[in-house]
Amino acid sequence: MAREIKFSLVYRDMWQSSGKYQPRADQLVRVAPAIIDMGCFDRVETNGGAFEQVNLLYGENPNKSVRVWTAPFHKAGIQTHMLERGLNALRMNPVPADVRELMFKVKKAQGTDIARSFCGLNDHRNLKLSVEYAKKAGMISQATLSITNSPVHTVEYYMGVVDHLAEYGTDEICLKDMAGIGRPAFLAQLVTEIKKKYPHLKIQYHGHSGPGFSTASMLEVARAGVDYIDVAVEPLSWGKVHPDVITIQQMLKADGFLVKDINIDAYMQVRSLTQEFIDDFLGYWINPSNSRMTSLLVGCGLPGGMMGSMMADLKGFQAAINASERVNGKPESSIDSLMVQLFNEVEYVWPRLGYPPLVTPFSQYVKNTALMNLLAMSQGKPRFTTIDKDTWGMILGRMGTLPGKLAPEIVDLAKEKGFEFYTGNPQDEYPNELPKFRQMMKDEGWDCGQDDEELFELAMHERQYRDYRSGIAKERFNKELEDFRTKAGVPIVVKRPVVEMPEFDINRLCEQYPGATPLQVPAKGKMLWQIDVVDDSTAPAVGTKVEAGMVCGYVQTPYGIEEVVSARDGRIVAVMAAQGKDVVKNEIVALVL
Repeated sequence: MAREIKFSLVYRDMWQSSGKYQPRADQLVRVAPAIIDMGCFDRVETNGGAFEQVNLLYGENPNKSVRVWTAPFHKAGIQTHMLERGLNALRMNPVPADVRELMFKVKKAQGTDIARSFCGLNDHRNLKLSVEYAKKAGMISQATLSITNSPVHTVEYYMGVVDHLAEYGTDEICLKDMAGIGRPAFLAQLVTEIKKKYPHLKIQYHGHSGPGFSTASMLEVARAGVDYIDVAVEPLSWGKVHPDVITIQQMLKADGFLVKDINIDAYMQVRSLTQEFIDDFLGYWINPSNSRMTSLLVGCGLPGGMMGSMMADLKGFQAAINASERVNGKPESSIDSLMVQLFNEVEYVWPRLGYPPLVTPFSQYVKNTALMNLLAMSQGKPRFTTIDKDTWGMILGRMGTLPGKLAPEIVDLAKEKGFEFYTGNPQDEYPNELPKFRQMMKDEGWDCGQDDEELFELAMHERQYRDYRSGIAKERFNKELEDFRTKAGVPIVVKRPVVEMPEFDINRLCEQYPGATPLQVPAKGKMLWQIDVVDDSTAPAVGTKVEAGMVCGYVQTPYGIEEVVSARDGRIVAVMAAQGKDVVKNEIVALVL
């Protein structure tokens, strides 16, 4: 009898891999019946990852969204699953153990059946509590292998991780091929070994389309014994996202597997509604490049979902790099030339940083280091002149054990700076905090919510939750959407005054101050300029004396406050950003000479 392969629709990840936001709760409720009517899905990925944050960012309550979104699937007998980042849970930085445990209780109560847990470093210690807490809450634990292609990421390496995950009691294994660079034959061999040693474990494959391997990979892992395959639907399939369910269903059917039929009328309805949501507002935050596959990703291994932000970073760096190249008598670089240089630099940096799998947040760390290297070299400085604090945290072992060895030059640099390497369990560095957040809820006069779900949101995303409760998030989102629609020529009923900021010619400024070090923002957000005073809205004045390592300003990001730090002693000679201005990661906001 033919073996059955089941499909999971990764509706949440489809949106996250395409743009910034995801559909509102009312839109999700509208599309759910059509997804069910397609008749081919045994699972749907409904939440997790950035789902909670983006709801808060546009002023919606994520708890209500999860409950109404998962309900129709439960009624239809379709399992729902979420994505969580192990030590980091649902955010980009480590989370105390008691907050992590509450997350699983809340998500189970809200209707999420399966917890897909991954650690970007494949450090099994960061997944141990995820497995234990998921099972304790009554969820199916699906522990994840972050797939990449390197000399150290062998079948034996991954099986060593699986051995620990099986010991902890995970119910399933997910192969998370986030950049889509897993080679089909390798993935088939890995599935074969897992099934041979742990036949009771279900295996689910998740592969992005970006560099073009994933369709072949899906066929190979199916032949090797995989149980579930993640797929997408148009208009958000392919590109940097995931293969479309129609193609994969037909491919597997032709290969002799038992797969469920697809109700094409319902598929077209899902397709139409998804396009409607894009046209409504979500499309303003979708980078067109994410709809295209590119084999250039094969070499660098960067995940397709970060290509949009990476191109924005490159544009921010282009002026500074070209200014330095002009000063040094070198030809200027086009944006395409810089992209190839960046890909090549990522290939250089990645092994020297210990081959961390290029998935959130470690893909950003490696990319940022490569970008700073390009800038440093354009100024005649050595590589690794600038490494941000989060990347140092990864290097020093505070987020887990790196898969490979650090290059001697990185180890020597750490010693020069007086840094100490950490070999303990990363979770031990972050003490419990729930009592503190319970007191905060009490002080604010807020109810902890059904199943403590409001307490959970405050503890997991304090800044964004406070902005949601105050109404600031909704107001900020509406203003951003209105600006997009105005630029697109869409009529606006209510117009708010727009403050015009002066334009700065970064090329001219860099020529005027050759040798100046740029102050650059570490993350996308809004500038909160000040010198060491969080609530002062006055920008640092030209002429202000600063010291290396001095905090010159802050950026309000979706995940908290990031510091803008001077890389040298000197004085501020030019300021290009104002209080409250929208900024992108690594945008030059001031020059220090």
